[in-house]
Amino acid sequence: MAPSSSSPHAAPPPGAGVPSRPPHGARSAHAAHPPHGPLHQHVLGELRRRIVSGTYAIGDSLPSESALCAEFSISRGTVRQALGTLRSEGLIGGGQGRPPVVRSRAVPQPFETFLSFSRWAAGVGRVPGQRTVEVARRGVHGVAADALGLEEGTPVVEVLRLRLLDGVPAMVERDTFIEPVGRLIFEFDPDTGSIYDHLISRGADLHAARHVIDAVAADETDADLLEVAVGAPLLRERRTTRNAAGVPVEYADDRYLPELAAFTIDNTQDTSLSMVRFPTASAAAASLVSPTAGRADAAPFADNTAGAADTDPNQEPSA
Repeated sequence: MAPSSSSPHAAPPPGAGVPSRPPHGARSAHAAHPPHGPLHQHVLGELRRRIVSGTYAIGDSLPSESALCAEFSISRGTVRQALGTLRSEGLIGGGQGRPPVVRSRAVPQPFETFLSFSRWAAGVGRVPGQRTVEVARRGVHGVAADALGLEEGTPVVEVLRLRLLDGVPAMVERDTFIEPVGRLIFEFDPDTGSIYDHLISRGADLHAARHVIDAVAADETDADLLEVAVGAPLLRERRTTRNAAGVPVEYADDRYLPELAAFTIDNTQDTSLSMVRFPTASAAAASLVSPTAGRADAAPFADNTAGAADTDPNQEPSA
């Protein structure tokens, strides 16, 4: 059912999606029911899920290669392929004859998947979820009005959702769409999947985006939805999305639990890094990802466009 102009949704039962720790060497349901697709991707997704959910805590040793082979009924080479990916993501470390140790719970998020949480989660072997708190048509104000280039009070459509990774709260999503784009959301139930996929299927022009990453203290809404204390540090990604003509169509303020998401940037000798620093009052923003950690004059941002990787931060969207 499509949401009404302002529609609360019921919360999932406590503890939903939080797995229990399987005994080392135990044969799991995953082994009894082989998955579709490459085996190493299935093992990778399952181990990643256990790490991010806290089933394997930071500092814990993963099961031995022999135990994982027995649990998933796979070869040692397949296990090593999955563990190698986890190492490259920074989730585990160690090894050299000993079981690897969990180093981080943060799942890397490449810039090219910023627009769709659902696509990112699925792409890293996770199950995305959402609980819609509100979809409403109202007048725009403040930062959103400035970002969208609208006069105060201009009608927009606002969305507030809690995003989940395998049933675990991960991010609070606040979206503001210009009315011609946002009205399309009222014919869609945002609890069923990706708003972006729906908008694109309806012909919405989401061509280019600028992302600004910093840190922010959790407000009461964040604290309630993410189950943290008011004032707890969160990783924030603010995004302004434009159409092919360069007109802003969306402003977003997404707030992640820092232990559950990380932002990565790839560059080569032949390409410039798609992140620059500009003046800001937030010292915390610099300490998150900037090489000028501790300074209060830097925060990263990056641009990307539809069908392309990160682009030159000084390049304007094409007309």
